[in-house]
Amino acid sequence: MMMEETATGIPSGKLGIWMFLASEVMLFGAFISSYVILRTGSPLFEIPLREMLGIPLATLNTFILITSSVTMVLALDSIQKNNQKGLVGFLAATVVLGFAFLGIKAFEYHHKWAEGITLSSGLFGSFYYTLTGLHALHVIGGILFNLYILRNGMKGIYSNDHHERVEYAGLYWHFVDLVWVILFPILYLL
Repeated sequence: MMMEETATGIPSGKLGIWMFLASEVMLFGAFISSYVILRTGSPLFEIPLREMLGIPLATLNTFILITSSVTMVLALDSIQKNNQKGLVGFLAATVVLGFAFLGIKAFEYHHKWAEGITLSSGLFGSFYYTLTGLHALHVIGGILFNLYILRNGMKGIYSNDHHERVEYAGLYWHFVDLVWVILFPILYLL
């Protein structure tokens, strides 16, 4: 299959996903830097008690997303080796792990709300729900992208010489995981 090249020599699809991810870095970077500046500089920024933060669940969610990055790598590796069954199995595992992350996050939201950490309870609550909610929306987008790839993978559309979309889905999924690896310590541990 002939891939459309750009003036840089990078395929158009890959350049497009990298440009999109660059815009997402700016979006999350603005929110995260605002959080850090206000947390370190505002006397009104009250951090809830550590017991209210749900660190064990957040740690489990971190493990789940890191594991999902591994299954995504294995899915790409499988199709590069023309292993359709491996692609489907590892992509399905990635999707299931994404749903597990969202399920735990929903439970955590309910628990935090009951503990009094709400959008209007202070700066921490506002930032917590904004950052984790935005991240959850990106996880949902990644799950949908992976479901699309999974459906096509089950039809045998991809092969070792036609796997670009699997790679692009992987790049997006790794970005989502990386954002969580940054959010986890700043929201739960520091």
